[in-house]
Amino acid sequence: MKKLINFVLLATSMTLATSASANQLDDLLKQVKNDRISEAKLDKKREAEFMSARSDKQSLLNKAKKSLADQRARNKRLTKEYAANEITLAQKAVELDNAKGTLGEMFGVSRAAAANAYGAIATSIVSAEYPGRGEALSTILSSKKAVPELEQLEELWFALQTEMTQSGEISKFSTEVTNLDGSKSTETVTRIGTFNLVSENGFLTYNDEVGQVQPLAKQPAGYISNTASAFFGETAGYSPVYVDPSRGAILTLETRKKTLMQFYHEGAEVGYAITVLLIIGCLIALERMLVLGSMSSKIKAQEKNLDQPNENNPLGRLLKVYFDNKAVDAETLELKLDEAILRETPKVDRGINLIKMFAAIAPLMGLLGTVIGMIMTFQTIMLFGTGDPKIMAGNISLALVTTALGLICALPLILIHSIVAGKSKSVLQKLDEQSAGLIAAIAEKESK
Repeated sequence: MKKLINFVLLATSMTLATSASANQLDDLLKQVKNDRISEAKLDKKREAEFMSARSDKQSLLNKAKKSLADQRARNKRLTKEYAANEITLAQKAVELDNAKGTLGEMFGVSRAAAANAYGAIATSIVSAEYPGRGEALSTILSSKKAVPELEQLEELWFALQTEMTQSGEISKFSTEVTNLDGSKSTETVTRIGTFNLVSENGFLTYNDEVGQVQPLAKQPAGYISNTASAFFGETAGYSPVYVDPSRGAILTLETRKKTLMQFYHEGAEVGYAITVLLIIGCLIALERMLVLGSMSSKIKAQEKNLDQPNENNPLGRLLKVYFDNKAVDAETLELKLDEAILRETPKVDRGINLIKMFAAIAPLMGLLGTVIGMIMTFQTIMLFGTGDPKIMAGNISLALVTTALGLICALPLILIHSIVAGKSKSVLQKLDEQSAGLIAAIAEKESK
């Protein structure tokens, strides 16, 4: 192909250059012949290189076949050795079992005891005072095939004996306490057997996963945590304290109980509205008690001086009406006094009926909260089903808490209303009594 291309180029050049000389054509012919000879030599060189490479590849193939044969022979030899070793291991295992005899049962029992003891000791609060007691037990458990040594069995005995001894003792020691904010401090802690850890701030807990003493996320009710603080401060004698025989489980559940304030906030907007009613009712009752108390004291002072009426109290204003109308007959005076009493009645009874109304509205608002909570509960059931009761707990709390708040609001308001109404009634009764006496005095004069 290269020769053809050269020939075409040559012919083309000859066509385009018709004026070239004959010498140039001879030179071109010689060049073509020389190129043909050089290309033949190049082809022979390439053929020789290919034949050489072919012989090298054959040599590599022969080496690979020989290596494969060697590996197969080695595989057969290792297979025979492995089978022989398996037979030997089985024989040695039988010899080991025969040599151990009944000791194998004892070692099995020791491992089972170590497993049970490790679970109790690792989670025990005694480990807060004596750390590292479970390391020897973990060594026995980790060596499943090895025979436990005498020292390891003694460590198991010591660990069990220590746990039994410390379960009946009260010990005070210093340890590092990890606070809720992550900071650490060294505090003096009192250990009550295997039940509780207490400090001056209340109950503590032992986290066996990280080996740290930590305060509870929230202390239990005050009457429980106060006994812990008081017990920690005692140096002699007897002091009552709550203990947790479940090693912290009951105490943890106690801390999860909701406080009264948390229950109150579950009443949401309806509960807040009921609280507003209670506050307003109590404020009105307080104002009425102060006013009626002041009014009663002034009336008592006026009773001691009936001849000089003072208009700063209802009785004084009633006496003024009497003195202004002494000349009239008894019937007219009675009407005048009745009119004066009617003018004083709104001032005495002001706000009392409002307290009674609040006492009646509060339970109805609680019932409204109950209905709203049940509607929300049924809506939650419709959306999420009844698989998880915690989803419905919030709405049920709203239903129950608002009812309780309504009753809690109504009961004191009813009591307050009865007290204030009795106070008001006594004032009006005193006015009626004095009015009747004044009318009787006029009637007696007229009869004479």
